[in-house]
Formats: sequence, structure tokens, C-alpha cells
Amino acid sequence: MTVALGHRGSPLPFTGMQTEPPSSPQRGPLRWSRTPRLHRPIIVAAFEGWNDAGDAASTAVRHIRDRLHARPFAEIDPEEFFDFTSTRPIVELVDGHTRRITWPTTELAANDGDGVGSVVTLIGHEPQLKWRTFCETVLTVARAVDARMVVVLGALLAEVAHTRPTEVFGSSYDEQLSAELDLEPSNYEGPTGIVGVLHAACVDAGIPSISLWASVPSYVPGAPSPKAALALVRRTMPLLDVVVPVTDLEIAAAAYERQVSRLVSEDDDTANYVA
Repeated sequence: MTVALGHRGSPLPFTGMQTEPPSSPQRGPLRWSRTPRLHRPIIVAAFEGWNDAGDAASTAVRHIRDRLHARPFAEIDPEEFFDFTSTRPIVELVDGHTRRITWPTTELAANDGDGVGSVVTLIGHEPQLKWRTFCETVLTVARAVDARMVVVLGALLAEVAHTRPTEVFGSSYDEQLSAELDLEPSNYEGPTGIVGVLHAACVDAGIPSISLWASVPSYVPGAPSPKAALALVRRTMPLLDVVVPVTDLEIAAAAYERQVSRLVSEDDDTANYVA
């Protein structure tokens, strides 16, 4: 039995530390809106969709973005990367009468600062088209801001119990990073998502990167998991040289565990399975 809780282009010519958005009309899918003040930031990325069980990865990156007061500075135009018959834009009414279309844009934000603790967050839907071009666009930003590392977050359904601490496992193809962060090379073989492709693209580009994945109980597939999001934030925080408050995630995670436990207890088969 499944417990249902309800569901809530071409690179720009930047190198080194240059982060100035171009003053001339911008071409290609990357759109700069301002110049972030950064010192060798870490990029933390997550994508909604196949790589984001329980919305855990995207929730974690949004939490980091919001708690660090990161402000948008660039976005990736979706035109080249999405089939809009599959991922449809959303129509909204502004002030009750003005219609506005919201597209599935990938947004980059930064907590501007000249010292340690510079962080760039990347959040978007998993693209459906031109993944290599998409990843090269992300790497254009990484080179422009002189990123020292890319951390790609993901979450997957697994045979784990909601009552136990959330497992977060990480991998890196960089031997030095693996040793420093106690990571292991991934031995996974099979279909992959944009998380795996971006991680591999960073390796090919010589940009240090790691991939962190949280496990979400397979019997709660449709519910957002703040518990897994909390685990990802805690695992990512030591990499960022900055403190990210997590009190609200802790409260949400405790409520999630109580709610799932209550629902599980109402079905003997599921209760036995969890036990």
C-alpha cells in the first residue's frame, strides 16, 4: 500500500573572476540581470522532477537561498530546453485582471559578499532537450564567477523507513575531494537525469564537483519530505563556510514524521512493511 499525503546556447565570453553582465543585447540562453559580488563561490544546484523525490533537493536549495538572502542575478531561458507540451507554462492573474505567463525558467541567485561564504544557488525544472548545451550554459556561469566547486543535490525513492535518520550519500570523481569529504565513487549504472549529466560535465570541464543524494521512503512517494531536505542542508552546510539556520526545517521534519507514522499505523500491511 502507498501512503498518500497529497502533493502540496552559446556561451558568453567570460573568464576568471569577471562577473559583469554584458551591456550589449544578450544572445544565447543565458540572461544576466545584474553583477553579483562574489569571491570564489560554491554553486549549489537542484532540479525539480525525476531527480527530486519528495521535493527534497529543490526544497533544500530554496532553503539555502532564502536563509542566505541570495538575490537573483541570471536565468537560463527555457526556449531551447523544454517541450512546453510536457512542461507547460502557467497563466496567472496579476491584480485580478492582468494575465501573466510564467515559464519554467532556471534561476541563479547569489548572497553578494567579498569574503568567505559566497554561495550561488541554481534552481529549475529538469530540462527535456539539449542537455549538453544546457550544462555548458551552467558551466559558463561557473567560469564567470570563478566557482571553486559545484554541488548538485538530488533525492530518490528508496527502501528506507521514515522513522530513521535520512541517509545522504555523496560521490565525486575527484580523488582529493573524495578523500577530504569522505565520499566514494558512484558505482551506479543505468538511466540518469540532469543531476548526473551536470556532475559529469563538471568533471569533463575540470571544475571540482560533488553529487549528494537523500533517500526518501518509497511508500510516501507523493508527499514533500522536509526531513530529507533537512538532511541535505545539513550535509551541504559544512561545504559552504557559512551557517544556514534550519529551525523551521527541523519543525517541519518532526511534523512530517508524526503525520506519516499516524497514516502508516492505520494500515496493517504498511505498518508491517515499515517495521
